[in-house]
Amino acid sequence: MLNRVRMDKWLWAARFFKTRALAGDSCDMGRIECNGQTAKASREVRAGDKLVVRHDGFSFGIEVLIVSENRGPGAVAQTMYVESEESKANRMKVAEERKAMHEMDAHRPTKRDRRDINRMRGR
Repeated sequence: MLNRVRMDKWLWAARFFKTRALAGDSCDMGRIECNGQTAKASREVRAGDKLVVRHDGFSFGIEVLIVSENRGPGAVAQTMYVESEESKANRMKVAEERKAMHEMDAHRPTKRDRRDINRMRGR
């Protein structure tokens, strides 16, 4: 059993990213922190490390439980880490805000709405 693995491989295996290249790019952009420090793709991850993963507008605060470089089913990937309660609450809050914004913009403008918009723009 492995006791350490590259950051980009672990993020890919834990299904945070679709490809290892995306995981590496995210590390290069400074979106991954390991134990409070910005992590490079080549940094080694060990069980017990605390990671902050910023991806798709969400921020995950997790603790690494299992180290693996093999990508498996999603159910197995979820056992590789545990997410903090604070992180879960923040993600749910952001998801609800996004959903509310999407519902506000969900309808297409009617002919009447378009006329009002054009009138406001001075056309």
